[in-house]
Amino acid sequence: MAGTDPRSTHDSNVEPLRPTRPCPECGRPSARAHFPFCSQRCRDRDLNRWLSGSYAIPVTEEDENTDPEDGDQS
Repeated sequence: MAGTDPRSTHDSNVEPLRPTRPCPECGRPSARAHFPFCSQRCRDRDLNRWLSGSYAIPVTEEDENTDPEDGDQS
């Protein structure tokens, strides 16, 4: 055991907690510090889209006259 570092053999068998995915903004490999993005720049770009309303969910308003509870059908 003298002369061998037990951590070097152990570290080679360690797998990452999650698989590497491409950055949703630019497609480069994601970085652990900025997951799921590759950099702070891509994180900020995504946050800007959220704050500016680009990721809004479209909603259609229902017609007020189609509510069956409001109509008196007697």
